[in-house]
Amino acid sequence: MTTISDVARHAGVSPATVSRVLNGSSPVSDDRADRVRQAAADLGYQPSGPARALRRQRTTVWAAIVADVQNPFFTTMIRGVEDVAQAADHRLVLCNSDEDPAKESAYVDVAIADRVAGVIIAVSSASRASLERLQRAGVPVVAVDRRPKGDGIDSVVVDGRAGARQAVEHLLDGGAQRVGIVTGPRRVSTAESRLSGYRAALKARGIEVDPALVRHSDFREEGGRAATLALLDGDDPPDALFVANNLMTLGALRALRERGRRVPRDVAIVGFDDAPWTTLITPALTVVAQPTYELGRQAAELLITAGPDRSPRHLVLRPELVVRGSSIPPNR
Repeated sequence: MTTISDVARHAGVSPATVSRVLNGSSPVSDDRADRVRQAAADLGYQPSGPARALRRQRTTVWAAIVADVQNPFFTTMIRGVEDVAQAADHRLVLCNSDEDPAKESAYVDVAIADRVAGVIIAVSSASRASLERLQRAGVPVVAVDRRPKGDGIDSVVVDGRAGARQAVEHLLDGGAQRVGIVTGPRRVSTAESRLSGYRAALKARGIEVDPALVRHSDFREEGGRAATLALLDGDDPPDALFVANNLMTLGALRALRERGRRVPRDVAIVGFDDAPWTTLITPALTVVAQPTYELGRQAAELLITAGPDRSPRHLVLRPELVVRGSSIPPNR
């Protein structure tokens, strides 16, 4: 019996592409579509009638596509999604994009092919390409934590700009003269919003942004360590740091220890995201805490009520600065 995989090998494309062509779920280039149809004809492939009927019905399964399942921020957020899903008699499938747009796109293909009831996604870039495929296939979608370009998709985010500005102003109020920032990839909206808040805080105090104090990284621990080492090894290193997520903050603390810099006596530090470990270190870490569970819960509530007849809805939640011992040096 000929399968989709047989057709894919014959046409030189992926099984997902064969499914998209045969189901008409999303656009495929004319050349690849012709190859798929010719391969199906050559091999005598006949889709199963009952299987196709099932695929064209909505399931009771949601897909959650997140950027990094190892980040506690996303695991807490997903718990908020799952609790709402369970109450609505839905089941949740978790997908990890690893901050990779290609991997994210592949998961979107699977969600379309499997006719999931909805998708909640923390996009790996500001591009809308994957989300537009979901919309064309009629799959309800909500962007969470990160807002893609445009306003056509429901979204729930935290006001990272306000949180970052509050963090940097706090460091300046504590006497910092040179505040450095370690933020995420330029393609990610959260990284740019937190950088925007950093710049706004400096501008409000009449301080010019020094490009030597700005480092972009990958939202991972090792990336935070490498970026912080680059700042510390510069000609005029910072006396304070704002780090734009919890994993990079761990890396920043490692870098400070490697260079023999004491927190907060030598370098004051504020991280973005709270986590259990932040109160277990000495001194405890000052953080911009996000309503992480609520972020997931509200995204799931939007997904339940999503529909083509609704105007896009955009929710912005407020973060909170939690001051602990890492941000104010004793001599200040």
